[in-house]
Amino acid sequence: MIRNVAKSAALAGAAIAALTMGAGSAMSQEVTLRMHTFIPPVANPGKTFLTPWAEKIEKDSGGKLKIQPFWAMQLGGKAPQLLDQVRDGVVDIVWTLPGFSPGRMPEIEPFELPFVHRDALSTALALQDYQDKHLGEALAPYHPLLLHSHQGFLFQTKEPVQKMSDLKGMKLRAASRGGVWLLEALGATGVGLPLPQIPEALSKGVIDGVTLPYEIAPAVKTPDLVSHFSSLAGPQERLGTNVFTFLMNKDSYDKLPPDLKKVLDDNSGRSIARSAGQNWVDIEEPGLKVVQSKPKNKFYVIPEDEVAKMRTAAEPVFTRWYNEVAKSGLDGPAMVKDAREMIAKYAGSS
Repeated sequence: MIRNVAKSAALAGAAIAALTMGAGSAMSQEVTLRMHTFIPPVANPGKTFLTPWAEKIEKDSGGKLKIQPFWAMQLGGKAPQLLDQVRDGVVDIVWTLPGFSPGRMPEIEPFELPFVHRDALSTALALQDYQDKHLGEALAPYHPLLLHSHQGFLFQTKEPVQKMSDLKGMKLRAASRGGVWLLEALGATGVGLPLPQIPEALSKGVIDGVTLPYEIAPAVKTPDLVSHFSSLAGPQERLGTNVFTFLMNKDSYDKLPPDLKKVLDDNSGRSIARSAGQNWVDIEEPGLKVVQSKPKNKFYVIPEDEVAKMRTAAEPVFTRWYNEVAKSGLDGPAMVKDAREMIAKYAGSS
């Protein structure tokens, strides 16, 4: 009996020792996560957000957690497939737009509807509140790192856009279905295209222009391929925005030891929302300077009376969206109301 007790104690001690060694090993292991995205490394979001974020993760982890970036769909597939790639564990992390897959995450779309967005900072902060209230189910297949937006899109076209009627007959690219619906409501033909397809579509005349912010323009050659850039008069200089999702595979996160999870948690969500939002405000200026450096390019501000016409013309987009998401049991008006109120809460935040 005593011998059995001693034997059991020895086995228990060995088990505890093994667990302790395993925990110590887990705490000291080095992990490399593969990050996949559709933008090239020279694009401002890559240079000013994704690369610095990856470097900070490595620094904060003492070199134990490394992020290996793969740019411009280097690992294969097309931009709309990134959400599936990270969900299914093909890659560990993606930075992408759900709008590339129309209707894939309708819960996010209120921020992409016309004239809801104000600026990248207030939208990034608002999205954190909105995520807590509305996005649990939509983000359940992933471990979310951050939701945010760019500063907002304007018209970049081959022919001038100085009033709403100038859009009639134009074929313009948008990144989301809300953007396509808006262009249609304003009299243009909306074409949904992922970012990498823009240069070829412009050069071949498939589209006459795009809706984009300035910061990404150099990466897709619009300063060379179009000549006219139009923003809006009034407090909202942009038509709208697109929501970006920075997502991690759930199993990849769950397998990490506690110390490396903490590094990611400290560099995710509300911890980085303000700096990320401000980054997208800041990177508009260098993008604009590149566009302005081309002597052929001309710049317009669409006057307030024409902006008022656009607002009126855009109202059916909301009705169309409400009807569409109601099919999935979503309360569209309540979600838009929350998005607007949450943005207003942070408007002017600094």
